[in-house]
Amino acid sequence: PWVGHRSTHSRRISRCVWLPNQFYLCNHYLVASINMGIQDDGDKESMREEILFGMGCFWGAERMFWKLEGVLETNVGYAGGGLINPTYREVCSGTTNHAEVVQVFFDPTVISAEALVRIFFTEHDPTQGNRQGNDIGSQYRSVIFTTTEQQRNIALEIRTKFEPVLMNAGFSRITTTIAQKQNFYLAEEYHQKYLLKVPNGYCGIGGTGFQPPA
Repeated sequence: PWVGHRSTHSRRISRCVWLPNQFYLCNHYLVASINMGIQDDGDKESMREEILFGMGCFWGAERMFWKLEGVLETNVGYAGGGLINPTYREVCSGTTNHAEVVQVFFDPTVISAEALVRIFFTEHDPTQGNRQGNDIGSQYRSVIFTTTEQQRNIALEIRTKFEPVLMNAGFSRITTTIAQKQNFYLAEEYHQKYLLKVPNGYCGIGGTGFQPPA
């Protein structure tokens, strides 16, 4: 289960530690994994899923996920807009309708889509519309791009349960959109793992202090 509603942890997730009974401790998060049985080589493709998260500046979003146990690969890019192969400058102009996103490939036998979606909702403010903190513009909107129907259903359920928690605490309605993956383009190389190259670089992402109920 996902324990508690109130978050008192650091906003940045540093690592996950395996605990007995198929749970991971991610800083102060207790998250369930699924199907920890050993897979043979023929199942490698089934052990790799993809989901994309837009939650403000993609530098901090990528760092949030790349260290998680079970995350196989992360990339940052642009998704959801109409322009083919947009540049960072074009996306920042606000004319492409692309969002800055982190592409997460993960092993669902180690970390579940549910755990990733819960971390997404906890670690940023999903009520701010076309902004995240000091970053303003449609490219910073809160969005989840799914690649399976199961991911979509999980995201919708968590959003539905989390919204009254935030509204009761004085926040606005959740503005996160949930859609099938569309028109994803990798960002320029200097954006990839930016906060690994520049550890003290800018990160404007911050949560609400609450997390979705179980």
